[in-house]
Amino acid sequence: MGMGTSNFVIRWINFLTMLLAIAVIIFGVWMSTHHDSCRRSLTFPVLGLAAFIFVISIIGFLGALKNNPVLLWIYLIMLCIILVAILVFTVLAFIVTNNGSGHYVPGLRYKEYELQDFSSWFLKQLNNTQNWKRLKSCLVKSDDCNNLSKKYKTLNQYKSAKLTPIEAGCCRPPSECGYPAVSASYYDLSFHPISSNKDCKLYKNSQATKCYNCDSCKAGVAQFMKTEWRVVAIFNVILFVVLDSKRIKHIKQPIYRARELGSS
Repeated sequence: MGMGTSNFVIRWINFLTMLLAIAVIIFGVWMSTHHDSCRRSLTFPVLGLAAFIFVISIIGFLGALKNNPVLLWIYLIMLCIILVAILVFTVLAFIVTNNGSGHYVPGLRYKEYELQDFSSWFLKQLNNTQNWKRLKSCLVKSDDCNNLSKKYKTLNQYKSAKLTPIEAGCCRPPSECGYPAVSASYYDLSFHPISSNKDCKLYKNSQATKCYNCDSCKAGVAQFMKTEWRVVAIFNVILFVVLDSKRIKHIKQPIYRARELGSS
């Protein structure tokens, strides 16, 4: 591939990557302004990655446009750094999210999760008092539990609903407690629990309490985080393959050609 053709390919690849990074940044900003503080914090890593890729793309685009070996070397070094970072994060993400599959309960369309099934990293983070205090305040303010009675107006609708991990773990007592459901937001707590699970005594019908202090709620949050991390990890795998197979392949030749021209 000639130098002109290779530079042309690099320019267009980086131009398209800049547009993609801008789109991700816009989407991340929109997410941060339309979601509660719990989910909002998940957008910050995405914004940071998109901004970094945007800067790298600009450097690569200008280096190829002006045939500047200094910019191209900076581009290559920064690209190698981000590739290593993506690879390390992806491997760690798959290791951390390997456990915690949940279990089905007869008569329910969703799974219930147990905290001890998740990795030690999740256990450490969620059992940390300060971490959970912050997360719990987010959950109380969110619509996950507050809108259940609006989403499911009848008891039959609620019993046949496919609840999310957070709704199943934080908004209701574990099924093993045996509390009869009166509505989507109220359980008959006068019923003597049939399980020794401590979550049975921690659950309250109050919107500010619910099961936010329960291990089942922490397990629901862990499953939510696990799903989000898996999505990011899969995206990173695709991004790694694209960056590694296309950009590095097309940048080698113009760098060496530019060095030859500079030394001649």
